[in-house]
Amino acid sequence: MTAPLQHYFIYTGHNSYLTGNQLSSDSSEVPIIKALERGVRGIELDIWPNNSKDGIHVLHGRTLTTPVTLHKCLKSIKEHAFVKSPYPVIITLEDHLTPTLQAKVAEMVTSTFGDMLYYPKESDKDALPSPDALKHQIILSTKPPKEYLQSKNAGKEHASVDKDSSSDELEDRRSNSDQDDDDDRRCSVSDRYCANEVSTSTRPTQQLSDLLGGYYEDDDIEDEKYEHKTHLEYKHLIAIHASKPKNGTRKALRDEHRKAKRLSLSEQALQRAANLYALDIVRFTQRYILRVFPKGTRVTSTNFRPLTAWMHGAQMVAFNMQGYGRSLWMMHGMFRSNGACGYVRKPDFLLKTGPNGEVFDPKATLPVKKTLKVKVYMGDGWRLDFSQTHFDAFSPPDFYTKIYMAGVPADVAKKRTKVIGDDWTPVWNEEFTFPLRVPELALLEIVVQEYDVDKDDFAGQACLPVSELRPGIRVVPLHNKKGEKFKSVKLLMRFLFV
Repeated sequence: MTAPLQHYFIYTGHNSYLTGNQLSSDSSEVPIIKALERGVRGIELDIWPNNSKDGIHVLHGRTLTTPVTLHKCLKSIKEHAFVKSPYPVIITLEDHLTPTLQAKVAEMVTSTFGDMLYYPKESDKDALPSPDALKHQIILSTKPPKEYLQSKNAGKEHASVDKDSSSDELEDRRSNSDQDDDDDRRCSVSDRYCANEVSTSTRPTQQLSDLLGGYYEDDDIEDEKYEHKTHLEYKHLIAIHASKPKNGTRKALRDEHRKAKRLSLSEQALQRAANLYALDIVRFTQRYILRVFPKGTRVTSTNFRPLTAWMHGAQMVAFNMQGYGRSLWMMHGMFRSNGACGYVRKPDFLLKTGPNGEVFDPKATLPVKKTLKVKVYMGDGWRLDFSQTHFDAFSPPDFYTKIYMAGVPADVAKKRTKVIGDDWTPVWNEEFTFPLRVPELALLEIVVQEYDVDKDDFAGQACLPVSELRPGIRVVPLHNKKGEKFKSVKLLMRFLFV
């Protein structure tokens, strides 16, 4: 844990304060506490003026989400930041405040965190400190005030087009429409299919924005004449300066003299960049932090597949932690690595540069590095954790197991056992083989289901990083859809590398 911060994948949340969907759920400190207790190290807060313009609320702007006070959020972070892990918590702020309120944030942050708050040092310009050097510290990351105001003014010019976007999504879409026009036209159709999970279309979102009266803007941001020089107290607390691509994603990735240490891209922008200039992303992430956030149409708080981001070196893959689904299970699985401390060192091949500037090519055809054999012996524990009629009202359940390999495209595979009928303790004794080109990024997903004529019932899941599998016969505990471990349900399995 002594390498620079950018050499690690970081367990990161998106809109960490939301209890449910992105449009109408409550904002609360409770999801923040739950995330920290799970080991999440990146917390995102969207900060806005309250109705009387003299205080600060946290909420998803331009939606019907209810607010929570910034003070509650900061206090909860202080009390729970290091319950699960001693390594630093990064608070990413989406700042929609006036300079006066920014000064209040500075005062609130310093008084709440005290000695826990990390103040940036001159040496940070060359390389960020290591997680070990930052133990038990809180790090702030946002755009410097002046850059935020400039981008906000530019955002108003595109308000009529981007009615339903948060500042993250609005600026990301604008930056990617300004540049690389020929390339973007080639990708415009395929971009619709970049997401691998079902998400809500843009139409309901647009209808909601119409109900809200079009593009909502805070009166302070619309009417107040901003100062170009904000209070130094706020600016000097920002340890990791963030930015959005102003002149196109590719130029931002190739900027070798950038002052900001963190760049944010939407999942669509990342997929587009991965299709067109993957090597630029890998080079960028060797020196700087790349944060990838879900697209704005994921109003039900679904998530995207994280592997594309990880295989290009993106450190902060921001997820909606309040939902569930295979993508979130992958996130849980990845960060079971390294003692579940919230930081996983990136594989060496993502950090190395050859004598002629060569870096890892995610599109390259690679040979098989190792082969994993997985044997599923049996399962047990459902009788103790579920009612006798939970799966079938008249007979014992009919269980089967699906085994997925998630990773680089060449490693992706899916297997399944036969169905064992009418048995609470199914015995399968089936073995499956998975050849792996990049085992360092491979995740073994295990999903048990109960067969039904109409729709199969969920019976448990686990996601394990292949890099941490120990050869031999192992008991694998299963979890519910939210990632919480069952008390008794488990599988007996064997793992063997050849």
